[in-house]
Amino acid sequence: MSDSLLAAAKNTLLLELHEASKLPERLDEGFLKAAKAVLHCNGKVIVSGMGKSGHIGRKLAATLASTGTPAFFVHPAEALHGDLGMIESRDILLFISYSGTAKELDFILPRLAEKQVLLLAITGKNTSPLAQAAHAVIDISIEREACPMHLAPTSSTVNTLMMGDALAMAVMQARGFNEEDFARSHPAGALGARLLNRVHHLMRQGENVPQVTDSATVMDAMLELSRTGLGMVPVVNTRTEVSGVFTDGDLRRWLVGGGKLEDSVTQAMTRGGFTLNADSRAVEAKEQLMNRRISAAPVTDSNHKLAGAINLQDFWQAGIL
Repeated sequence: MSDSLLAAAKNTLLLELHEASKLPERLDEGFLKAAKAVLHCNGKVIVSGMGKSGHIGRKLAATLASTGTPAFFVHPAEALHGDLGMIESRDILLFISYSGTAKELDFILPRLAEKQVLLLAITGKNTSPLAQAAHAVIDISIEREACPMHLAPTSSTVNTLMMGDALAMAVMQARGFNEEDFARSHPAGALGARLLNRVHHLMRQGENVPQVTDSATVMDAMLELSRTGLGMVPVVNTRTEVSGVFTDGDLRRWLVGGGKLEDSVTQAMTRGGFTLNADSRAVEAKEQLMNRRISAAPVTDSNHKLAGAINLQDFWQAGIL
């Protein structure tokens, strides 16, 4: 039985791959017209389809929406019971039907014509009613399904999925849609955390920020080190500008060298020190800390005044790994 199961699975994959291998040849004028229509659409792209085509259509609508094209899925049956009201003349309806003869089209097509809604078709039958009514047709035709009974949509759904992805990716690149644009559609994901967060979104503020003035002693700075546990204390002047940074390492070196706790912190601190800008991208700021092999840094605003502090743990907790 195991051999027959593997043989059936392999045969299915080979048949689907064979049909899919022909798709690049279908990137014709119809595909171009469809892509340009989507690219220049002033409204929304509404994707629709029955059965398995509908399942693929939901995925295509989601892919378009997340890559810069406002889109959503409408079930044909729901469209005929009120959801056609969602579609406006500036929108596009992208209908998926391999046969192009879905019964719902008998009612939908006249309503689209009345509303002057542009129709795009993804179909395997270029002479079908759907194809004839469409402004542009994307060809997903196959010689045979991978189903041994030639009944269950298999090769045809793979072709639909791949052509849908080809359309979405072509339009995305033509828009100049980039990683940050994608992250804005996925703010809760790992990419959103990496690309959308700025240092000021993650930094510690208020009482959680260690600091001493340049009139403080080494003892004052040591106590501030202990209070916050960040491993560094910004030293600020009267204008709250960072004059330097006092770290655990500075404390050890000062005491080993014979320095006293009553001495001015300005004698023991690292002058200038490394700071991060509050408006910097968090992922870049984390890389700067890693490259300098330091775990924490003060954060300054556009006026070079102390605004907060941040360490590597703050980045990790935000999902920036």
